[in-house]
Amino acid sequence: MNEIFKKFLQIIISVIVLVIIVVINNIFSLPLYVTFILFLIPYLIAGYDVYIGSVEEFREGEIFNENLLMCIATIGAFLICFLPDSSPEFLEAVFVMILFQVGELFEIIASNNSEKSISSLLQIRGDYANLVVDDEVVRCDSINVKVGDTIIINPYEKVPLDGVVIDGVSSLNTVALTGESIPKKVKSGDNILSGCVNNEGQIKVKTTKLFGDSTASKIIDLVKNANDHKSSSDKFITKFAKIYTPIVVLMAIVIATVPSFITGDYVTWIKRSLNFLVVSCPCALVISVPLSYFGGVGGSAKKGVLIKGANYLEALSKVSTIVFDKTGTLTEGVFKVTAIHPSLYDENELLHLAYHVESVSSHPIAVSLRQAYFERVKKGDHCHIEEVEENSGYGVKAKVNGEFIYVGNDKLMKKIKIKYDKCDEVGSIIHIATKDKYLGHIIISDKIKDDSFEALELINKLNINTVMLTGDSEKIASNISKKLGIDSYYAELLPEDKVKIVEDIIEKNESGLVSFVGDGINDAPVIARSDIGISMGAMGADAAIEAADVVLMNDKITNLFSAIKISKKTQRIALENIYFAIIVKVLVLILSATGFASMWLAVFADVGVTVLAVINSMRTLK
Repeated sequence: MNEIFKKFLQIIISVIVLVIIVVINNIFSLPLYVTFILFLIPYLIAGYDVYIGSVEEFREGEIFNENLLMCIATIGAFLICFLPDSSPEFLEAVFVMILFQVGELFEIIASNNSEKSISSLLQIRGDYANLVVDDEVVRCDSINVKVGDTIIINPYEKVPLDGVVIDGVSSLNTVALTGESIPKKVKSGDNILSGCVNNEGQIKVKTTKLFGDSTASKIIDLVKNANDHKSSSDKFITKFAKIYTPIVVLMAIVIATVPSFITGDYVTWIKRSLNFLVVSCPCALVISVPLSYFGGVGGSAKKGVLIKGANYLEALSKVSTIVFDKTGTLTEGVFKVTAIHPSLYDENELLHLAYHVESVSSHPIAVSLRQAYFERVKKGDHCHIEEVEENSGYGVKAKVNGEFIYVGNDKLMKKIKIKYDKCDEVGSIIHIATKDKYLGHIIISDKIKDDSFEALELINKLNINTVMLTGDSEKIASNISKKLGIDSYYAELLPEDKVKIVEDIIEKNESGLVSFVGDGINDAPVIARSDIGISMGAMGADAAIEAADVVLMNDKITNLFSAIKISKKTQRIALENIYFAIIVKVLVLILSATGFASMWLAVFADVGVTVLAVINSMRTLK
C-alpha cells in the first residue's frame, strides 16, 4: 500500500472513530474507566506506529527522540484524570497524536516529492544489453558484459554501458545525464556514455567499462549516497537533538515536581510539564534541514550538476575564489595548427618531423599535429621511430631515422640549450629542433568555449574572485584572461605548479572557500587539494571525476553558476528553518512552563512549525 495513502487512511479512521466516541460520550453518562477505554481506541489507531518507532529506536540506542516525547506527553494526558481535582484530557491526548501524524504525513509527502525530483536519474541505467556473440545477438544482463565486448543498441533503447561507437550513425538523448535537451549526434569513433537514450538508428558499440563502473551506475550511487555526507547544519541538528532532547525531558520533570512540592498543586504543574514535552519535540529541525539539502542535491542533478553530498552543496555556497584550468575547461581543448614557420626545411617537412615525434602521445597538441599532417600529406610514411620519451610540461623527444628530434615549448628549448625564434602570434608555440639545430616552430590555437563568456560574466556578478591556471605562454594566458574578464592568471605552469599555487591561494584566502575547476588527469591532484573540487563530467578524465566533489555532466561552466545559486538558496532555506523553529520553540516552551499555553497551543506550535518548515524546504526542489 502506498505510504502516503496508508498514513492518510490512518488519520481519517482515527478522526472518524474519535468523532463517534465524542458523540457517544456526550449522549450517555459513562463511567470514567469506560470513557478512558473508549478514547484509547482512536488514540492507539493514530499512534500505534509511534510506539513501534519509539521501541525500535530504543533498541538502537536512540532513547530520547520525538516519538518518546510524544508517547510520554500523551500517556500523561490520559493518566492525569486519576489525580485529585483534575478533569480528563482524553480528547486533547488523541488530538495530539493525530496532529503529530498530520506532521508525519507532510514529511512523507515532501520526501516523496524530493525523490520524484531525481527519479529520472535513478531510471537512467539500462539493465540489459544486446551482446554480440559469434555473429549472433544475445540479450543478457548488463552486469555480465565485459570490457571490449560488442553490443548493439537499437532505437529508443538506453545505452547500458560506456563505450565507443564502431558502426552506425545516430543521435542520443542526453537530458537525463546532462540536462541538455538538444540531441547529440554520434558516429563511428565517438565515445558514448551509459544512461543516454538512442533516438534514431541502430549503432554497434565496443564497451570500455564494466556495468558497475559506467557513468549511469556511478551517477545513481552518487545520488543515493549523497545524504551520507552531511552538511554542517545537518551535523548541528543531529548533535543538537541528542543534547536538547534529554535536557527538555529533565526540565519537564523539574517543572512537574519542584513547583508541585512548593505549591501543592500537582495537577497544574504536571499539565504544564506535559505541554512542555509536546512543544519540545524537535521534529521541525530533524525533518526540514536534511530535506532542504536533499532537495538541493536533486535540483542540481536536474541541471546536470552532480554534487556528491550535502556537505559539498553547503561548501559551494561559501566559495569566494574559483580557480579554473584553461584547456578543456574554459577552452574547447581542440587544438588546430594555424601557422607553420620553418627555419631549414619546408612546411611539410617540418610538420612531418613533428608528426613522427608526437605519433604515440595522447596530448591534445599531439593529436592536432597528427591531424594537420594527414590533412596536408594525406598519408603516412615508413620512417623508423624509436626511443620516444614524453616529458610532461616540456614536450617530446624521439629518434627519427637514427636522429633525435625534440618537439616542445620554450622550456624544452632552454633545457637542451638551443637558440629558438621568438614569436608574437597568439597561440601555443611548438618548437622543433635536433640536438644542435633549430628547425622551426608551429603555431597551434585553442578556441574559447562560447559558454565560458556567459559563465564568467555570471560568476563575476556573485563577487567571486576568478583565477586561471595554464601551461601555455604568458601571451596566450593574458589574451584569454582579458577576453573572459578573469581577475588573475598564472601561465607557463608545470602540472605540479598548479597544486602549489592553489595551496598558496587557499592560505592567503581570508574569507570563504577556494574551488578548482578542471578536466584532465593532470588536474586530479589539484582538484583533490582544493576546498571543493569540480570536474567536467562529459569530457573529463575518470581520475579527475573521481577526485571531484562536484561534476558538471555537460561540461558547461554556466551550470557551475546554477549550482552555486542553488547552494546559496538551499543554505538560506535551511537557516530559515533552523532560526524559525528554534525561536518559536523557545517562545512556546516559556509560555508552557509559565502556564500561558494549553496543550492545544502546544500541539499546533509543534505540528504547525513542522509543516511550515517542511513546506519551506520543498522550495529547494524548484
